[in-house]
Amino acid sequence: MLCRTTAASFALLTMMSVASAETLVVCTEASPDFLNPQFSTANTSFDVAAQIYDRLVGVERGGSKIIPGLAESWSVSDDGLTYTFKLRDGVSWHSNRAFTPTRPFNADDVVFTFQRMIDKNHPFHGVGRGSYEYYEGLVAPFLKSVEKVDDRTIRFVLKEPQAALLGALSVEPMSILSAEYADAMQKAGTPDQVNQVPIGTGPFSFVAYQKDATVRFKRFPQYWGEAAGLSDRTAQVSDLVFAITLDPSIRYAKVKAGECHIARYPNPGDLASMKADSNLNVQSGTIADMSYLAFNNQKKPFDDRRVREALIHAVNLPALVETVYQGTGTPTSALIPPTLWGHSDELKLREYDPEKAKKLLAEAGFPDGFKTTLWAIPVVRAYMPNGRRAAELIQADWAKVGVQAEIMTYEWGEYLKRTRQGEHNVAMSGSTWDYPDPSQILSLSWSCDAVNTGGNRGRWCNKEFSDKLARANSVSNQEERTKLYLEVQKIFHDDAASLLFANAQAFTPVRKEVSGYKMHFFGGQPFYGVSLKQ
Repeated sequence: MLCRTTAASFALLTMMSVASAETLVVCTEASPDFLNPQFSTANTSFDVAAQIYDRLVGVERGGSKIIPGLAESWSVSDDGLTYTFKLRDGVSWHSNRAFTPTRPFNADDVVFTFQRMIDKNHPFHGVGRGSYEYYEGLVAPFLKSVEKVDDRTIRFVLKEPQAALLGALSVEPMSILSAEYADAMQKAGTPDQVNQVPIGTGPFSFVAYQKDATVRFKRFPQYWGEAAGLSDRTAQVSDLVFAITLDPSIRYAKVKAGECHIARYPNPGDLASMKADSNLNVQSGTIADMSYLAFNNQKKPFDDRRVREALIHAVNLPALVETVYQGTGTPTSALIPPTLWGHSDELKLREYDPEKAKKLLAEAGFPDGFKTTLWAIPVVRAYMPNGRRAAELIQADWAKVGVQAEIMTYEWGEYLKRTRQGEHNVAMSGSTWDYPDPSQILSLSWSCDAVNTGGNRGRWCNKEFSDKLARANSVSNQEERTKLYLEVQKIFHDDAASLLFANAQAFTPVRKEVSGYKMHFFGGQPFYGVSLKQ
């Protein structure tokens, strides 16, 4: 892996960076689990990929509209089974010390990107230590083929109509990779460089990554958006640095002291002081999110609905949300958040009732409770501001009904890998929607297909739920889709599939010398279009 920044030089780099009007420094919360976004479902990796890569389509920065990306236009057949994309001409690839491109982006790169995920016999399918969870959960079930028509035309052929295909293609795991780079690295005997040293067509090129320290980027002057005059989509600074800072209190201290310009995922408890700081602007907004406890249904006793319901009744959810979210979250019992269409406001919270929990546990054969492990999410997210504190509150509540939970956690990348593999008994998890359609997280996190991909951390498979969800995802009429999404949410609630936590608000402290920053609620956070005042 190309790593030019050492941990020893990190403090000096940060101070020098902030002193330069050409370097934007962002305090981020964790190391990316992958530099190849095809392998990831985590915002940490999406944030990195959003700077380096383009997709066929995207979501407007700070908004929800699907916009052209590497595809300048597209058309859909009358039966909804064929999408034809016209590709941009003259799009340049990045380069690095091991690779200099000899041609611009074309249809071969799109075919390579998708065939790598589709074809298990493809020479690059098994290169790297990741799985294609996002593709397999959201695209593979209905994609028949990706075909090159000519150098500037690509055709997607579907097995069945899919209402949210464009949304699915807008997210970072669908980033387009260079076929020529892959071929060159394979010939050099270093194919994994494609995963470890990213080459994209985005507004910033990758410079270096030091785990738990920095990710560094440089403005790409040949970016196609420059020639198109799209200032909102081009890099406005010469350099971008992600200063990886695990502790949210330290992230806040750094942005307050001017050691970084923007701090991601701060503590809710610091919100008042941030707003009072004359050097900071605080941006905020309600996100489309889901946060929950994943009960592993492939491990006893969590395959028993009575046990799951008992554990939900045993948690004082309003008190937990008040303590952990500190005014930035509202308890919820519906899978789809109120910020998206399809939300159900008829599903009521299961009341905090320890006696009912004890009764249900006794009926399930556990009159004295049982022992288990509870995994606490190790990073700060808007959907879960303090995983450790939430776990402690759950642990105390469960102890009152005889369930003894040992709290565990891992480094973020390891946590994602282990929960994906189903090693946990009970684990905190969560998601934010990456495009404005209800189908995404329901399919990626709760369908029966997602049990096999690892996206369904609860390993909960309900055929009625999955069948109705598949129907909702394929029909084009939004009224019919809404009706089906309301039904699947009721099935989820009635089966006590999970303890849902809260619908959350996100906020970001930004130094006042920063101009053009927009909080982005779908996919990775872009830092192009952002400049620094002299």
